[in-house]
Amino acid sequence: YPEMASPLSLLLLVFSRLSGAYRASVKTGGSTTITCQYIQEYKTHVKYLCKRGSFKSCSSVERTDPPKSTGKISISDDINQRTFTVTMTDLEPEDSGYYWCAVEINGANDWTGWFYLSVTPGTPELYVDQQEVTGVEGGSVIVNCYYRNTGNRKWWCRIGGSVYCVEGNAGTIDGTSVTLQQTTDATKGNVLTVTLNGLKMENTDWYRCEVGDLMMPVHIAVRQQTTTQTSTMTTTQAPTTEQSSFSPAAEPVQTDNTVQGPEGGVEDPHCSPLYLKVLLIPLGMLVVVIAGVLVTWKIRPFSIVHQRHGIVFKVYFTPQ
Repeated sequence: YPEMASPLSLLLLVFSRLSGAYRASVKTGGSTTITCQYIQEYKTHVKYLCKRGSFKSCSSVERTDPPKSTGKISISDDINQRTFTVTMTDLEPEDSGYYWCAVEINGANDWTGWFYLSVTPGTPELYVDQQEVTGVEGGSVIVNCYYRNTGNRKWWCRIGGSVYCVEGNAGTIDGTSVTLQQTTDATKGNVLTVTLNGLKMENTDWYRCEVGDLMMPVHIAVRQQTTTQTSTMTTTQAPTTEQSSFSPAAEPVQTDNTVQGPEGGVEDPHCSPLYLKVLLIPLGMLVVVIAGVLVTWKIRPFSIVHQRHGIVFKVYFTPQ
């Protein structure tokens, strides 16, 4: 880059890691999100992004105070993580250049970091599938960082608030296991696969995949696990005196001497057909005996009346 030839630019490059500087590579028409950190004292101050034309000239492109732009650059401030993010969309080659992250202090400026944005028509030098990744508490997330140059050192860093980095094959960030694996993809080239295991809610933050001086921010959001458990409740009732223990549809047991009538009414059991048959047998025998006596004694005609439970039986006898 022509501007890198100046002594000032070379000095900035040497101290890039100390000042939060890096390069970002984006394909033409694409988008990217850049993160800028600041110290605790600047939480309530206005933050803004400016594009440098020269060392003494920096044109503001977006600010955190109103009115906010409705163009292709937006900015948001997370005072808890002391990080403000800049999202740039629909990027074109003319958007390439040096950008400064700045804080406004009593009308003056304090630079918190800078980066160089490279917009090219080809494949970016370093990119990820997506800059927003979501995981669940206790689970894991995988981030694939695709890069071009294989000779550079590689890191995975947490950049929200304080900066913590893992280099090599494995490490931990805030007690969460982090593994780095370098492989080659047939279509996308070199891949640095970053895996975070045993996610915790406090792992929600901005991270950065770094290859040399190229860096790509990635935001990881950890959500609480929401498992819908459906349970079936089975209720077993103890058998009662009115229900059989082996048949839920058992008929009630009769506890009195009533008999159901054909229309659902209640009948006197003594008027049942069986009871009448038992009653008529001795009555018939009595009639036979009396008839014999009448034939023998030739008494005057008479009738026998027998009443039982409201039923009247009349038998008339006439001697011959």
